[in-house]
Amino acid sequence: MPPAATRRSNVSRSQGGRPATGLATVSCIVRTSESRHRRVEGDTCPQPRYPSRVDRDEIIRVLRAFETSGLEYVLIGAAAMGFHGLVRATEDLDLVIRATPENVERLRAALRQAYQNDPDIDEISADDLLGDYPAIRYYPPTGDVYFDVLTRLGDAERFETVEAEIREIEGARVWVATPAALYRLKKGTVRPIDHQDAAALRERFNLKDEA
Repeated sequence: MPPAATRRSNVSRSQGGRPATGLATVSCIVRTSESRHRRVEGDTCPQPRYPSRVDRDEIIRVLRAFETSGLEYVLIGAAAMGFHGLVRATEDLDLVIRATPENVERLRAALRQAYQNDPDIDEISADDLLGDYPAIRYYPPTGDVYFDVLTRLGDAERFETVEAEIREIEGARVWVATPAALYRLKKGTVRPIDHQDAAALRERFNLKDEA
């Protein structure tokens, strides 16, 4: 993840390919990396959980704003794991968004809706997210959670290649990376916490490494 910025600069840029929380759902829709969709029901959609009520309320508010703005994104990281029933402490939401200027504007619109037109949101630019270092970190005024936003991870992964599924949470539809996609993203990093996450995903969902 990118280095943390001070509170005086609420949007920071990463110079790497990747910047370094759960609720009932009755169904989910799976999107494969080829952009096909299928619906699954019942026990195949685990019960997600959040570590605290404060985090939960703020996160749901933001996720609703993502939906109403039409943002094209996939939630990854520890928050995505929480949707699959694997909870660990986290202070951020990691998301990969489709790399277009129009989608970056949808991101800004969603954050303005969630955070009452915080002026620091204007610092989020398409030039950053569509450039050589496609990651930014946004600190909202609440100080309770921050957002790592990427348009690609390294040279191989981007919005279109991350398999995802829709989860419905208090009326909001949320695009979440599948367990297999999360495992693939985490198993090859250098961070020990990612290796722990990958091991938990592999055990919980009986995942196998690709030959």
